[in-house]
Amino acid sequence: MGLDRQPLSSPSDLLSLAGRVAVVTGVSCDIAASTAVALATAGARVGVVDPDEGAAAAAVRRVSDAGGVARPITLDPAADSRAVEAAFGRLVATWGRLDVLVNATDLVRRAPVEQLDPPALHELLEANLLSAVACTRAAVPHMKARGSGRILCGTSAWARTGAAGLSGYAAAKAALVGLTRAWARELGPAGITANCVAPGLVGEAADQALAADEVQRQLERIPARRPGTPDEVAATYLFLASELASFVNGAVVGVDGGLLLY
Repeated sequence: MGLDRQPLSSPSDLLSLAGRVAVVTGVSCDIAASTAVALATAGARVGVVDPDEGAAAAAVRRVSDAGGVARPITLDPAADSRAVEAAFGRLVATWGRLDVLVNATDLVRRAPVEQLDPPALHELLEANLLSAVACTRAAVPHMKARGSGRILCGTSAWARTGAAGLSGYAAAKAALVGLTRAWARELGPAGITANCVAPGLVGEAADQALAADEVQRQLERIPARRPGTPDEVAATYLFLASELASFVNGAVVGVDGGLLLY
């Protein structure tokens, strides 16, 4: 079992996704949109998912501008699991397969615990956790049919360390780690791997998630004294989707510049 392994003619073939089909969710987020571009430029055809029709269309344009192929899927996975199954089915009917799922939806709401009422917590769980469950449920049958697949989930450094005002977000992302590790064990015998990518301070999203003084404190813990970029995170997703990561399963790969060294 595996992702259709063939003899490799050069090292660059190890990162090639030629002939593969991927789905990336939450493309209104810069990391997800950059990941769609990275997978597409490596040769994959990419379905880009977002509840915002404009965000999905913008991601398709970015992929197209980079020379790749993508199609928009406008839906909210957590709101309608049947719509997800139908959309993935149409994608497979068109492109013949589904090899890679990137659950990259990322909703951040900063609030002290006194304001974390059930509706606020449920919003975070729906976007960051339940959407990944719905998409994974829809993708797995297609992957099992081929005997191979990659499930990649976007968690966060804050799932491990916590962050003031982000308890709901940290809880949702920590739960996603637990799910992914369970999927790694459950789906490994079917040739499907499941891994997490855990960004730290990345781009403008860091400024939106944390108070200014907290951002500065976190930057001082990073040896390079700078935030990461969406492209740097996207490169990690590409690695995990590629043949280079064929024996990586159940891992949480930090892309935090050394933030969690201390």
